[in-house]
Amino acid sequence: MSWLTAEQALNLLGTKSQTLYANVSRGRIRAKADPTDTRRSLYFADDVKRLAARHAGRRKTEAVAAEAIQWGDPVLPSALSTVSNGRLFYRGQDAARLAESASLEDIALLLWDMKRPLRFEPSEARRKQPSLDSAFSVLAERITRDLPSLGRSLPALQNEAESVFGTVAEALAPGPWDQPLHRRLATAWNRPDAEDVIRRSFVLLADHELNASTFTARITASSGATLSAATLSGLSTLTGPLHGGAWQSARTLIARAATTGVDEAVRSYLAEGRPLPAFGHQLYPDVDIRGEALLGCFTLPPLFARVRDVGEQLVGERVNVDFALTAMTHAYHLPEDAPLIIFALARTVGWLAHAMEQATSGRLIRPRARYVGPPVE
Repeated sequence: MSWLTAEQALNLLGTKSQTLYANVSRGRIRAKADPTDTRRSLYFADDVKRLAARHAGRRKTEAVAAEAIQWGDPVLPSALSTVSNGRLFYRGQDAARLAESASLEDIALLLWDMKRPLRFEPSEARRKQPSLDSAFSVLAERITRDLPSLGRSLPALQNEAESVFGTVAEALAPGPWDQPLHRRLATAWNRPDAEDVIRRSFVLLADHELNASTFTARITASSGATLSAATLSGLSTLTGPLHGGAWQSARTLIARAATTGVDEAVRSYLAEGRPLPAFGHQLYPDVDIRGEALLGCFTLPPLFARVRDVGEQLVGERVNVDFALTAMTHAYHLPEDAPLIIFALARTVGWLAHAMEQATSGRLIRPRARYVGPPVE
C-alpha cells in the first residue's frame, strides 16, 4: 500500500486540512499513524487520489456550466432552431430563405411539427390598436383556466398552442381571423405598404435557439405549467433592454446622431466606454443574417445609413436585427413600439414550440447554484 503525508494529501486535494480530517472521520480516506512520528498521520494514497479526481471533475463541471449559461454552447437538446456558420435554421431550413415567401403561420406549422393548417377561432372584427398591455392581460387570464402541460400528448399541446397563439395574435395583430397576421398588423397600423416587410420580420424573428426569453419559457414549461404561462414568462423576459427592448437603445443612438451629428454621436459612445447599440451579435461573427435579410427589403433612411456606415467603420462590427427593426419602423412610419410588437408576436411561435418540446420531455430544468456567500457553519 502507498501512503501520503498530510502535506502531500492536501496538495492533491486542493482543500484545507479541516476538509481532509472530515473525510477521514467519514471513512472516505483511510489513515494510520506515521511509524516514524506517532504525532502525525499518513493517508491512503488511492483514497486521496479518488477524491481528488472527483473534486476536479466537479470543478470542471461547474466551470463548464457557468460558461455555457453566458453565451456558451447550448445547454439543452432541441430540434427546433440553430445558428450554424452564420446562418439561422428552423428544423434544418434556412430562415432567411424561408423569409422570402413564408408567413408566420407557416413557421408555426414547421416549428410545431403540425400536419394541418392553423385554425384561429373566429372573433369580432373590432377596430382596435395592437397592445402589449392587452397581450399581458389576456395571457394572465388564461393561466388559471388552462390545463397544465405535463402528461399531455403532443397533439393536445398543439391544439392548445394554436389557441394561445390566437389569443396573443388578437392582442398584438387585431383583425379578421381569416387574414394572415402580417396583413392584420399592417392594416391595424394603417400601413398597407409595410405588409411584406412585416411578414419577413415575423419569419426572421420566430425563433433563435436558447435566447433569454426562450430559456425562461422552457423553464416554466418544465415545471408542468400551462403553455399560456410559458408564453407569458417569455413575453416578460423579452421586454428587457438587453433582449427585445434593445431597439430603444438603437433609437437613442439615432436621436443623438440627429442632434450632435453622426460622427460625434458614435464617438461619444466609444469615448464613454459604452458599446454601440445594435452593432454586432455574439452568435454571428460576420453579420447578423436576420438584420441583413431585413435591410435588403427596403431603402434605409439617410440618417440610419450614415450611422451604419460610420459605426461599422469605427467599431468594426456590422449592424444587427435591432438596428434593422428600428430603421424599418422609421422608414414605414410605424408606431414607436412596433419593434417590440413585431418581435413579441413572432417569438410567441418559438416560445410555444420550445414549451411543447420541453413539456413532452417530462424533465424539470433545475440548475444548481455555486454558493459564494458567507461561510456556512
